Amino acid sequence: MSKMAVEHGAINLSQGFPDFPVSEALIELIHQNLLAGHNQYAPMPGVPALQQVIATAVHRSYQRPTDPEKEVTVTAGGTEALFATIAALVHPGDEVIVFDPAYDSYGPSIRLNGGVPVHIDLNMPKFWIDWDEVRARICDRTRMIIINTPHNPTGTVLQQRDLRELEDIVARHNIIILSDEVYEWLIFDSMEHQSVLRYPALAENAVAVFSFGKTFHATGWKVGYVVAAENLTREIRKTHQFITFSVNTPVQLALAEYMRNPENYIHLGQFYQQKRDFFLDQIRGSSFEPLPSHGTYFQLMSYRNVSMRPDVEMATWMTKAHKLASIPVSVFYNNKSDHRILRFCFAKSQQTLSKAGEILRKL
Repeated sequence: MSKMAVEHGAINLSQGFPDFPVSEALIELIHQNLLAGHNQYAPMPGVPALQQVIATAVHRSYQRPTDPEKEVTVTAGGTEALFATIAALVHPGDEVIVFDPAYDSYGPSIRLNGGVPVHIDLNMPKFWIDWDEVRARICDRTRMIIINTPHNPTGTVLQQRDLRELEDIVARHNIIILSDEVYEWLIFDSMEHQSVLRYPALAENAVAVFSFGKTFHATGWKVGYVVAAENLTREIRKTHQFITFSVNTPVQLALAEYMRNPENYIHLGQFYQQKRDFFLDQIRGSSFEPLPSHGTYFQLMSYRNVSMRPDVEMATWMTKAHKLASIPVSVFYNNKSDHRILRFCFAKSQQTLSKAGEILRKL
């Protein structure tokens, strides 16, 4: 869709990347580290200074004591973290439960490593997990459950009761939880991020994945990290070592310095909630129906009052004819379920969002 947006000169609210600048202070820190000669390989698990800052942040945010050397691994973005974890822990024939609509790397990563994705649809219209169905789908081959909160593409946020359900399942079946938490700071409406790291019994059997690209508006840097118990981390590093080996040194050192001040990231929820609210205000009066978004920088909208077109056709038509690109949500389903819903990214400037709103109000 981004390629199509470029080809047709459309406003791009499809792919999830900001169109506003990264912090000048953070860019200057990278520049200083480049000039200081920090341009060679970093240690495979990550620069120690960054590992330490991450461990401190995890302890402060989720009250989980974390060993920076043994439990924190810096990766080439969240997607590499997900893949390295699956490659390390999923074996041929293992089943992995995935909730649809799902981020599109989960299924291919599982299949590529010989695993079998077991798809369970989130319940419409609020996209909640039916834990009784999850229990019914667990068998002797179930190796892992992948959760994602805040959730891409829906913007839903798991609640404490969901994590308690997961805690019970892990206690009964000893299943590994892969928790995609790359939007941990992008959460709205006074909600609290329920990381698996908050729950000691879960944390021992879980791998939590995070992304600096999402936190600091720098998706092109491709820097993320994994927090997991030592026994799981040891295995993940065996695959990480041969996927990327290490992540670029000057950015790691800059992030270590920048993260020492929590004020640089703890208010991101307020920042993005203002953008969400501005975007919703811009579409007021249109025939599009927004679905609740409590996290990420994505807004789902139903177009059932606008058109009967399938969502892929609708997204293509809007991009070509009306110069506004979005993502059809059916592509996030294994069974290609089409509920006539499109995903829009609101990590954009007010000018961009205002222009998009003008287009949507006319449809």
